[in-house]
Amino acid sequence: MDDLRKVYVEPTNRCNLNCRTCIRHVWDESEGFMEWDTYVALIDGLGEFPTAETVAFAGFGEPLMHPRFVEMVQLAHDRGLRTEVTTNALLIDREKAAQLLDAGLDQLVVSIDGASAEAFTDVRTGASLSKVVENIQLFWQVGQLGTTLPLTIGIEFVAMKRNIHELPGLQWVAQMLRASFILVTNVLPYSPELEDEVLYNLKATAFGDQGSPGTPKWILPRMDFSLHTQEPLGKLLRSRANLSYLDIDLNTRNNHCPFVGEDCLAVDWQGNICPCPPLMHTYSCVVLGREKEFRHYHVGNLKELGVRFLWEQQDYAAFRQRVRCFDFAPCVDCGGCYMAETNEEDCFGNTFPVCGDCLWARGIIRCA
Repeated sequence: MDDLRKVYVEPTNRCNLNCRTCIRHVWDESEGFMEWDTYVALIDGLGEFPTAETVAFAGFGEPLMHPRFVEMVQLAHDRGLRTEVTTNALLIDREKAAQLLDAGLDQLVVSIDGASAEAFTDVRTGASLSKVVENIQLFWQVGQLGTTLPLTIGIEFVAMKRNIHELPGLQWVAQMLRASFILVTNVLPYSPELEDEVLYNLKATAFGDQGSPGTPKWILPRMDFSLHTQEPLGKLLRSRANLSYLDIDLNTRNNHCPFVGEDCLAVDWQGNICPCPPLMHTYSCVVLGREKEFRHYHVGNLKELGVRFLWEQQDYAAFRQRVRCFDFAPCVDCGGCYMAETNEEDCFGNTFPVCGDCLWARGIIRCA
């Protein structure tokens, strides 16, 4: 039986912001908070998995809005699990920072989509970059007042045409926050208005791992990205060349699910077990110029059947194996047909859910 190592938990699908990039612009699902009994059932269930290591609080809402979020962190920490959260950081004050440190939070990733106040507010409507920086700095101020558990700070940046020029400035923001890493992801346009913002219409690698006559593999050495190299390398990337850099094929991460492939599962705020965060909800989006409807895939509800029972279900186990093999139609590469309008089926004969159009599996969209 497969190991289970990491669980993505959605404490709530509500949020205190109205960001330009948000899924809420296209969905009509009900909103709510995960019941405490549901969360306890999850943590109890993870006790049956010796390989379980991490609980990551994320999903399609702001985790800190949950009234018992600190207790959620504390319970997972007390059970020996690593705890991570992705947040907009606007609900953090000195008391909350102290509580989260005392509860044993291991990692906090803050969403920052601009290094200037103007660019940040343009994407994250209603938010203030200076307030976010001030709130994150509270962790270090509180930590200096007493001995606390170590906390890793990270930044997640959603890259678009309107803000990609802000990337160099994130170095300054990271220094202000004492952040240990910066994760850059592309935007997934949930509405046609965002379609012109994508930065990945042209792929950096061709489909397939080997070179062939007419489409040779380029084997590149390590070199500086400088004024001398950026123009020719940029042209090469835009040509859709099949690239190998430092003997690593840049398309080897194509068709690799960062969730199933890393022994994860996701739990939405209602307690539904899902293979990954992108399948927790039903929504529409635009994938490389094509409108697509993704239907949620719920294996079952953990309150009714339990984590281990659901994890070991034959259909779910078979789906995980199918994802690891990734024998799905390459919709991203062929441009898609009518079957690519949903995730119901594909031309290889696969049935719901199919993953050939998954931008997470292509390394285009990333999650902390």
